[in-house]
Amino acid sequence: MINKEVKKGVSATQKVKKILITQPQPEGVKSPYYDLANKYGLTLDFYPFIVIEGIPSKDFRKQKIELSNYTAVIFTSRHAIDHFFRVCDEMKVNISQDTKYFCISEAVALYLQKFILYRKRKVFYGADGLNKSLFDVIKKHKDNEKFLYPCSESFDSEITNWLKSNQCEYATPLLYKIISNDVKSVLAKNYDIICFFTPGGVKSLIENSPKYKQNGTKIAVFGANTIKAAEEAGLKLDIKAPQPQSPSMVSALEQFLSQSPKK
Repeated sequence: MINKEVKKGVSATQKVKKILITQPQPEGVKSPYYDLANKYGLTLDFYPFIVIEGIPSKDFRKQKIELSNYTAVIFTSRHAIDHFFRVCDEMKVNISQDTKYFCISEAVALYLQKFILYRKRKVFYGADGLNKSLFDVIKKHKDNEKFLYPCSESFDSEITNWLKSNQCEYATPLLYKIISNDVKSVLAKNYDIICFFTPGGVKSLIENSPKYKQNGTKIAVFGANTIKAAEEAGLKLDIKAPQPQSPSMVSALEQFLSQSPKK
């Protein structure tokens, strides 16, 4: 776990001092999280609540899905992108230059640049990171497309239900597993805010602490599926993203902190 402490800024609040980000620490010295910490005098801890384990290509073959037979791919996370292209590489599958990519958000879409010539491909993304926006985009292009939805074992059933109800031909290749990390020592500390980014992170919280009580801790969540998982786990949600005024977790935290009363 990496602890980053910074001096109190002029806009600092007494109410929020320690925030747990349930993701790995950002690479490099520049990050909007660090800017936020500096502005509000925060201590940030970064600790991933989940571990991503790729499914080997030899095991993927048992799913009998011919990746090259599909004309469009739906991506809801960077993990899905990483493991989709990993499996394609391991299996020496050539993806057509005409393949369309439908991403849950602009950030996920831009991540594709690591693997494809972005401007020469057909890349689409939702306006606000929500499934409905993604569906609106897919609906405009779905005719005559065969969709791949690379995912983990806990895939988003709302997406598959939409594809099914709209008579889309699709397959859900399972490319990676989400495993709960051991975070008991982290949860033993007192945080003012804990930020979650995936349903797997919420699941890890409950598996590590089945009787978890917030006791005043604010819960921040990113993404519709994470919100749903957190609510089903009985958590009280204080910060939700993306929203029109807060498209990222950092901007959602900024909005919350700016409205917090000084004491």
